[in-house]
Amino acid sequence: MKKILSIMFLFILISGCRQEPAGNGNQAVTAISDEPAYGDALVAGSIGEPSILIPMLAGDSASHDVAGLIFNGLVKYHTDLSVIGDLAESWDISADGLVITFHLRKGVKWFDGVEFTAEDIMFGYKTIIDEKTPTAYQEDYLQVEKAEVLAPQTFRVTYRKPFAPALTSWGNLVVLPKHLLEGRDITKTDFGRNPVGLGRYKLRNWTPGQEVILESNRDYFQGRPYIDRYIYRIIPDPATMFLELKAGGIDLMGLTPIQYTKQTDTKHFVENFRKFRYPVFAYTYLGFNLRHPFFKDKRVRQAIACAIDKKEIVDVVLFGLGKPATGPYVPDTWPYNPNVRTCGYDLGKAKELLNLAGWADRDGDGVLEKDGSPFAFTILTNMGNSLRMNTATIIQRRLAKIGIKVDIRVLEWSTFINEFIDKRRFQAVILGWNIGLDPDQYDIWHSGKTKEKEFNFVGYNNPEVDELLEKGRRTFNMEERKKAYFRIQEILAEELPYIFLYVPDATPIIHARFRGIKPSPIGISYNLERWYVPKALQRHAAMQP
Repeated sequence: MKKILSIMFLFILISGCRQEPAGNGNQAVTAISDEPAYGDALVAGSIGEPSILIPMLAGDSASHDVAGLIFNGLVKYHTDLSVIGDLAESWDISADGLVITFHLRKGVKWFDGVEFTAEDIMFGYKTIIDEKTPTAYQEDYLQVEKAEVLAPQTFRVTYRKPFAPALTSWGNLVVLPKHLLEGRDITKTDFGRNPVGLGRYKLRNWTPGQEVILESNRDYFQGRPYIDRYIYRIIPDPATMFLELKAGGIDLMGLTPIQYTKQTDTKHFVENFRKFRYPVFAYTYLGFNLRHPFFKDKRVRQAIACAIDKKEIVDVVLFGLGKPATGPYVPDTWPYNPNVRTCGYDLGKAKELLNLAGWADRDGDGVLEKDGSPFAFTILTNMGNSLRMNTATIIQRRLAKIGIKVDIRVLEWSTFINEFIDKRRFQAVILGWNIGLDPDQYDIWHSGKTKEKEFNFVGYNNPEVDELLEKGRRTFNMEERKKAYFRIQEILAEELPYIFLYVPDATPIIHARFRGIKPSPIGISYNLERWYVPKALQRHAAMQP
């Protein structure tokens, strides 16, 4: 499963994607030829800047958005959610599910012209399992007992035990150019800022704090992309980004709920843009540092959950563009447990639980105390995400009603992750996860995944959950997996290492001159190389060969 700390929602896996009728973008261009043409540039706004473009070293969505255009995996999801080949043309799976033999595409070349072979997969595999590689994505590949290069275009892996996510794990980006990186420490090379890949686009220029410019790979094995350049403009403030969209400075961004519902129903936007709305494979949560003395007692965490009105957050912050979350899975998907018991919004229950945990307002100042310490803590979240900041403000106000004082601190993304999350310097955080289609969340919840750069940074430890995570990944039987994940959700709802807040809808908007966009259950960017702008509508000069 792909697990990425979420900055924004732009191109992510979705369910039930649809185009909203408010902006069909066709009124002004009905006389224009709609023939596909090479050229133009797509300028996308991003609130976060990539940290590094080696996928196995990156845990944030901005890095994966860019790296996903530069690198490819062996397999990928088709629009009907089946698994199809990417770098692998086909594969064979043994009857017991323990052996997968990949047959690779021929003639695929790295950007420097060197042919891609199974040796590059082996090199990437050995790199990600190396204990010296600081990666949070190692676990899936440690399940492999033996990896073999059988021929230049044949790669085989044998697993120790059944591993349900085995095939799809090879869709994540572990392929690296052996001829460029062998014998080098990937954490100390400039490859992370000057990558050589196999994908749709090549890195042309990266201006820190401003933009990342990609140019199309004319030799891409699935066909040259029509759009010549893909430009990420880094604009940390969504309001400023929206002004750039309106002024023509960017073509694509993820709208905030108020922008989607209130600010894009004008004639200008209806005639010149298309907007989409769909639920995403993601959730936002309030997470506790379980090492902190305030949050070791689950009754305290339960009390805080009872004091938060999730419906209020969905209605006020999201303008109804989302759903309350009750666990780490998206509603209406097969691993989601619809019968999980939650406290609901109940201030009386919250106060009762805090009293049982020894917290009381002993001096009448409205703030609870215990052992001489007032109940005051800080929620950290990231700059540029108004949804999380507004959510923190609502939580701050609600917790004040039960005697808990909350401060809010907003941090720049890379500082937030590198200095506070990775170093465990926080009391509570509001963050989000982009999750994959496979429900295995071993990396987030297993007690063995708490080291720096790993994803269980709250320090959660439950032996039954550890056992259930193992059960869920060790069988190919859907019903047995479902039982394991249903029970995990019940335990998490009781223990609340996170308070699961909401599952947001994605609300991207894109300029209407871009054609070839076909919404599907895996989003809108899966066929990016087939997007195009008719020649008469192109704005940017053609790229020089």
